[in-house]
Amino acid sequence: MIKVCNAAVLFIISMLLNGCITAVQSYHSDGLPILSQEELIRPYTKLGRIQVTRETFGSDYSLSPDIKAWGLAALRQQGELMGADAIILPEVTGCTTTYGLIPSAEYRATGFAIKFK
Repeated sequence: MIKVCNAAVLFIISMLLNGCITAVQSYHSDGLPILSQEELIRPYTKLGRIQVTRETFGSDYSLSPDIKAWGLAALRQQGELMGADAIILPEVTGCTTTYGLIPSAEYRATGFAIKFK
């Protein structure tokens, strides 16, 4: 009975640790690089400007406090859809306003998708 219980506990712990490792690995796979002007050493063409906007009314509990991480992830996702090689000149902003008693927030991420020649 004790061996079965220990085996079950070890199995549960290994499954929990495996899930944590998978989550960490998927979080660190960044996707497209975000480059500064100094890092651009190859010629490129601009595919277009990316702008992602998120507006919320009331409290936005689903968005993490790190607005910059959200914005960069959104830019990377849109850049991948465009077939870009990188994102340049990223800018992530947020502002809050109040309509009567209801707070509102608008988060905006902008950047340029580029393709190397």
